[in-house]
Amino acid sequence: MSKRLFVGGLPYSTSEADLKELFEKIGVVTSCDLITDKFTNQSKGFAFVEMENDADADSAIEKLNNSDLGGRKIVVSIARPREERINDFGRNNSYGSGGYKFQRDRNRGQRRY
Repeated sequence: MSKRLFVGGLPYSTSEADLKELFEKIGVVTSCDLITDKFTNQSKGFAFVEMENDADADSAIEKLNNSDLGGRKIVVSIARPREERINDFGRNNSYGSGGYKFQRDRNRGQRRY
């Protein structure tokens, strides 16, 4: 079973190929997703790497966590599942079913006139 890893603190000049090369020294990399800004296409400094098996992923965490990459200390840990987020309008950010669920009013139903 593959394990997804979070990699943070990356230099902004790091490419997906650089990251994949770094992790392939430890084991087989299934996927590598460098997160970029959608407007400038510049790296946000973190990525998600998926390793083929759990032993390689654990080894990558042990060997690469707090290691130096391009003059910056990187963080490698197990990725947590994405949480549902509520935007400023009280709606969740999904556009599918349930996309317009409102949060409970902070004033507990009281209206200001």
